[in-house]
Amino acid sequence: MNIALIDMAADTNSRMSDATTETEDVSQTLGESGPGPAAMAAIGSIALALYYYYVRGDEQRGQFIGLWPATILGMASYLKLTELSRQLQSDED
Repeated sequence: MNIALIDMAADTNSRMSDATTETEDVSQTLGESGPGPAAMAAIGSIALALYYYYVRGDEQRGQFIGLWPATILGMASYLKLTELSRQLQSDED
C-alpha cells in the first residue's frame, strides 16, 4: 500500500511539474508581449480625458479626447491583423 501511495505521489508531482512548466511558458509569452504602445496611448488618453473633464471642467474637450482610445485600439488591431495576414500569406507561398 505504501508503494502505491509513493507511485501516486510521484505521478502527481510529475503532472504538477508539467503544469508549472506550461504556466511559466504562457506567463513568459505574455510578459514579452505586455501592453504595447497602442495600449499605453489609450490609457494615457483616458487619463487625459478624465483630467480635462473633471479637473479642468472642460467637458467638451474631455469627451473629445475620450473618443481617442477606441480609435487608437482599432487602428492597432487593424495593423496587427494586417501583419498576421501577411505572415500567413508568406507561409503559404
